[in-house]
Amino acid sequence: MRNLEGRVAIVTGASRGQGEAEARLLAQAGASVLVCDVLEAEGQALVRSLADEGRDARFLALDVSSKQAWDGAIEAVRAWKGRLDILVNNAGIINRKSLDDTTLEAWERLIGINLTGTFLGIQAAARLMRENGGGSIVNISSNSAFSGHYDPAYTASKWGIRGLTRTAAMEYVDWGIRVNSVCPGLIVTGLNANASHLKPMIDLTPMKRSGTPEEVAKLVLFLASEDSSFITGEDFLIDGGFTSGAAYRRVAVESGLYER
Repeated sequence: MRNLEGRVAIVTGASRGQGEAEARLLAQAGASVLVCDVLEAEGQALVRSLADEGRDARFLALDVSSKQAWDGAIEAVRAWKGRLDILVNNAGIINRKSLDDTTLEAWERLIGINLTGTFLGIQAAARLMRENGGGSIVNISSNSAFSGHYDPAYTASKWGIRGLTRTAAMEYVDWGIRVNSVCPGLIVTGLNANASHLKPMIDLTPMKRSGTPEEVAKLVLFLASEDSSFITGEDFLIDGGFTSGAAYRRVAVESGLYER
């Protein structure tokens, strides 16, 4: 396991699902982790669980769409540890509405959390990271950021995160701050375990399965650690080959061009 002893991390949307797996793995690698979410009960439960393992973690209620809340989070980290080395911008929501059915209110709420929240997190964290001589920011995008997805607000936010990642990587490289994005495909958690789209997605995925939160967390750990010290401004797909050509592969198999 990559060693993060002495490092301090913030993980947003960390109370459950993919964010929980990311926060847990960073803590198990030795980082002190500020678990941030609007779900306080679940976040506090995660912190207690980590404490039982001898890990160093605290919970902070955080609305990522609020600049004031982000300023408070950075000051909380400063008071707690005096430094910040890792930020994982994981918090996000979905809308699951078509373009015609997406209201302006729903659009603005989703963009506010997914994209503006990522922007505010990068901006706030970079100031403290600069004082320490650098750090690593990992933004959670999606493989939807490489295509047109049924949920236009979600898709736009994830495409935006890819662009924001590249801009931040170039602006902060002289500060020793690396910025990358992780783009998961179908990841099954308790929130979507019974969703109707799972089977069709799995059938189309070349690896014929969904991913796990733990698999995403391992990629986040790599990007947070010094093992990725020469990587910045990049997108990392983790989707079982879906984006690489799932539709073409199906056509080839079903037409007999490719025989297994």
